[in-house]
Amino acid sequence: MYNEIMTLYMSVGQVEKVSFVVEELKRQKVAPDIFTYNLWISSCAAALNMDQVKRILDEMRCDSGCDDGWGRYINLVNVYVIASRLANAESSSPIETEKGITQREWITYDFLVMLYAGLGNKAKIDQIWKSLRMTKQKMTSRNYICILSSYLILGHLKEVGEVIDQWKQSTTIDFDISACNRILSAFADFALTEKANDLHLLLIQRNCSPSKK
Repeated sequence: MYNEIMTLYMSVGQVEKVSFVVEELKRQKVAPDIFTYNLWISSCAAALNMDQVKRILDEMRCDSGCDDGWGRYINLVNVYVIASRLANAESSSPIETEKGITQREWITYDFLVMLYAGLGNKAKIDQIWKSLRMTKQKMTSRNYICILSSYLILGHLKEVGEVIDQWKQSTTIDFDISACNRILSAFADFALTEKANDLHLLLIQRNCSPSKK
């Protein structure tokens, strides 16, 4: 029930009310699951309250229900925040997109992808990414960082290479090698050395000339 209420608030853009639902959930001694945490973190990220995102991640690590899937999700959120350069609201500016898609809505899509990556559900990631690419919306480097990191952490290198090629061929945004370098650095920062090496090799294969931390 609580997750459904949180989803409703997210869908109508009332992200500030999600935290109140979490407070009530805890008062009722209901244990949050990964969907609860995803909605809570997504609402804070949509408001660009990154200090709260970090506090929630710390809470997740200490939760008795934390498992490998949660670990993947936590790592992805950390990589995403660092590589995407998400900042606090007072220093941010809205993303310019076609048809009025807001920064909040893009971030919500990104966290939905990360949720399914944490759950190991590649089919759902494929479905969301295909749907986004079929729209005429302007993709941002943050969207590519999210999907690249999700495929990479699940070990789907073929798809990582395909996304890099899609990004390079995109007519709505220039390929951002600096963003890829931030992904490399973020994976290395969180001791995901093998994943960082995989991406580094793929970028070389795609003639992207990455730097290596």
